Amino acid sequence: MYDGDGDGDGHRDDADDGVIPHLKCDVEMEFEGPNDATMNKWAADVLRRLADRIEKDEFCGQDGHHPLMDNVGKKVGEVYITYDGELGII
Repeated sequence: MYDGDGDGDGHRDDADDGVIPHLKCDVEMEFEGPNDATMNKWAADVLRRLADRIEKDEFCGQDGHHPLMDNVGKKVGEVYITYDGELGII
């Protein structure tokens, strides 16, 4: 896919247009478990998978709420992601 900015990365660089890109990411999760340490591990596992998905651009162009699942596919929360930009100087 050609993005028009000439760097061949497939992404349009808003900064070239004088637009400062913004990413908003709100995460909400809820767990019930045997102890704090176990719930902390479960939460960290979900957050690591979410980080991988964000880094792979899985949410680009898909602003809104997305479910977060645990290791067995049970919904444990959701993430709200939106990309936008505003004119400004970087």
